[in-house]
Amino acid sequence: MTTMTTLTGPVLVLIDHHAGAVRPPTLELLTLARAAGDVTALWFGDGLDGALPLLAEYGVTSAYQVVIDSPVANAMHLPAVAAEAVAAAVRQSDAALVLLTSTFENKEIGVLLAREIDAGIVVDANGVTIAADGAVETNQSAFASTWNVRTQITTPRAVVAIKPNSIPAEPAPSSAAPGVVTVTVTPSEDALRTRIVERTERVATGRPELAEAQVVIAGGRGTNGDFSAIEELADLLGAAVGATRVATDEGWIEHTAQIGQTGVTVAPKLYIGVGLSGAVHHTGGMQSSGTIVAVNGDPEAPIFEIADFGIVGDLFTVLPQLSAELRARLG
Repeated sequence: MTTMTTLTGPVLVLIDHHAGAVRPPTLELLTLARAAGDVTALWFGDGLDGALPLLAEYGVTSAYQVVIDSPVANAMHLPAVAAEAVAAAVRQSDAALVLLTSTFENKEIGVLLAREIDAGIVVDANGVTIAADGAVETNQSAFASTWNVRTQITTPRAVVAIKPNSIPAEPAPSSAAPGVVTVTVTPSEDALRTRIVERTERVATGRPELAEAQVVIAGGRGTNGDFSAIEELADLLGAAVGATRVATDEGWIEHTAQIGQTGVTVAPKLYIGVGLSGAVHHTGGMQSSGTIVAVNGDPEAPIFEIADFGIVGDLFTVLPQLSAELRARLG
């Protein structure tokens, strides 16, 4: 994002992290935020000290660490509580813009936050600029990526959720150690009306998260439930594995792998669709991918209409050959 206009207040960026490691899409948010104004990071939980050098490298000038003062277990993971905490940081920092990664959890937090601070909100944006009058403007792809939409938020504060892989993440030209401020929040009774009764950590696959992966391989009905060839190729390419709704509804793969209008939206540099027809409810979630490769035995499959490269053939023949060739080239 390049613009000469900046906001009068700082940009607050919600830092997504796991086990102390900052998730890659967050670095995209920090890159966007730098061009809009001073960057303030908001961190939930422990591990901030270890992440400060990386945050500084990407232009963060101050960091707010949230402490939730509540006897309720896992209160920090309730979206309503998180929204109240972000709102407290917004008021304390006088932030004009809040940036979040556009995940299911963050979109819920964003909506509750916008209500809390009386802000306009846009989700699933792929860019942010600041207009000459200081208003926040966003760019989005809509209607299965057939329309580009520009939206202007006219409220004094704005909340924007950015899709992963929207822009390249770039370190700041210069950096300094951010100052750290602790924000202690006592959740309201309204925010605690729901309870988390159980949290189960997903089994680690060693593959990247689907929404933030640079390479995605997705399978559909043509797999007949056998994703082994897809998983073998994914491990060679360092890719995430996705699927169509049919594949998830059949129980062939977990529902978190579903890509499409009612699933995860992805925008990797490389998308390989295997044994899937390319129905609009699926392509609406992946059509913004950089390069699209389709493998299907039906030459009339709709996926070939949007593919950059197409292979007509049996996936159980094509994929093992591709994996073997990659393995040979990789030594």
